[in-house]
Amino acid sequence: MRHMLGIVLGILCCAALASAQTAEELVAKNLQAKGGVEKIKAIKTLRIRGKLQQDGFRAEMSQDAKAPDLLRQNFTIQGMSQIVAYDGATGWQISPFQGRKDPELLGEDQLRGVLEDADFYGPLVDYRQKGNKVEYIGHGELDGDDVYRLKVTLKNGDIIYYDLDPDTSLEIRTEKQMFIRGAVHESVTELGSYKLVNGVYFPFSMVSGSKNNPSGRAKISIDSIEANVSLPDAEFHMPAAPPLASPQVHPEPPAQQGVKPPAPEPPSPKPPQP
Repeated sequence: MRHMLGIVLGILCCAALASAQTAEELVAKNLQAKGGVEKIKAIKTLRIRGKLQQDGFRAEMSQDAKAPDLLRQNFTIQGMSQIVAYDGATGWQISPFQGRKDPELLGEDQLRGVLEDADFYGPLVDYRQKGNKVEYIGHGELDGDDVYRLKVTLKNGDIIYYDLDPDTSLEIRTEKQMFIRGAVHESVTELGSYKLVNGVYFPFSMVSGSKNNPSGRAKISIDSIEANVSLPDAEFHMPAAPPLASPQVHPEPPAQQGVKPPAPEPPSPKPPQP
């Protein structure tokens, strides 16, 4: 009995080891398919410009990013821009569409997503050093085609599933689960139209939004991606709010020369006491 138990445990350990090796191998293939870790890390900044379409409206979008974790996103409609940014320490936003034109700090829930987006090289690059865990969970199916599925558990507990194309090893779909205040927020992103930028492949087409509302997802078409452009750190810092207007003080009118002020009126006589 002990001998059989030892065999079973040995098989389970070997299976776990094989799974870990397969996950590591798939991560390596994915990064190599994008251009290789050396070329990926040679990129220090990105300037992305494109368009966003959702529910009948269009917006110009831009994203500036700088290693290791600086991010600024702009969404512009009819001359007004929504800004969301992170400077490596502070997350902030300007929300004119909600009537707030001054910069303000991000709330805890919104900051969580921005922190994940700000990871310049993504959760697969140096995933162990970042405290992320990667598992290979087998084959899946996407639109009738086979995919390899990776489960990436981030250091904060959120989960991202990667669907990799077996032929190219590039991700063609990701599914994110964010755990916020006991609730699960699920989103999906489909990626395609990969193009080479500074020796690294980037998706130029994305469809992203709630997993439970496919018709409400946003389509993002990238017009241009520039790498290693100059992006000063100050661009990502939260600007100071404009100072409040000082209350106006009206000075007393000057006294006219040669004119004496009127004497105070005498007090009203009190009625005689009985």
